[in-house]
Amino acid sequence: MWGPEGLDEVEAELLGPPEDLKGKDVLEIGAGAAQCSRWLGAQGARPVALDLSHRQLQHALRIGGTFPLVQADAGTLPFADASFDLACSAYGALPFVADPVLVLREVRRVLRPGGRFVFSVTHPIRWAFPDEPGPEGLSVSASYFDRTPYVEQDQQGRAVYVEHHRTLGDRVRDIAVSGFRLVDLVEPEWPAWNTAEWGGWSPLRGHLIPGTAIFVCERD
Repeated sequence: MWGPEGLDEVEAELLGPPEDLKGKDVLEIGAGAAQCSRWLGAQGARPVALDLSHRQLQHALRIGGTFPLVQADAGTLPFADASFDLACSAYGALPFVADPVLVLREVRRVLRPGGRFVFSVTHPIRWAFPDEPGPEGLSVSASYFDRTPYVEQDQQGRAVYVEHHRTLGDRVRDIAVSGFRLVDLVEPEWPAWNTAEWGGWSPLRGHLIPGTAIFVCERD
């Protein structure tokens, strides 16, 4: 799944037709419990799941899988140049780094010529609306252009969660300056079958404003 709307890679084929994934080396960035890598492995690909969080990778180990798990920073990938055919990230890494260009350049470095990187993030327009699933989440409450990070702190004042806002234009420029070519920008519509509410996600909001932005990039 590329996001809460429920867009499935089987349907979207943003990485390519599932039958073409067999034998491909694929890097999942910000893998969490490695759900995407598990699906990729089932298609015959050779995934590697990377995450900064040791706890998330412990979840991946518990669930199981035969692919490598790597704990590392997405801004300093521990792989040789041109190691992968594809890379993907579903709501991983990029929203949580202050300089996403560092990540994008590293991903481009480890991709082979012609390689594709597909990543999804919260749609930038969501930054202007309250994170509420009901009608109160449909009125603009903040500036879309305010790039001040969202930070949660513990009782000692240490940051325990940080999310960085980039406008749609920022994302496009980041991709271009990193040496990628933007092939597609997908904004999934909320499907009629999805009745779930989760945090600020809901059918009410999903039918009116986009929630996810998926960037399809290629290394020429």
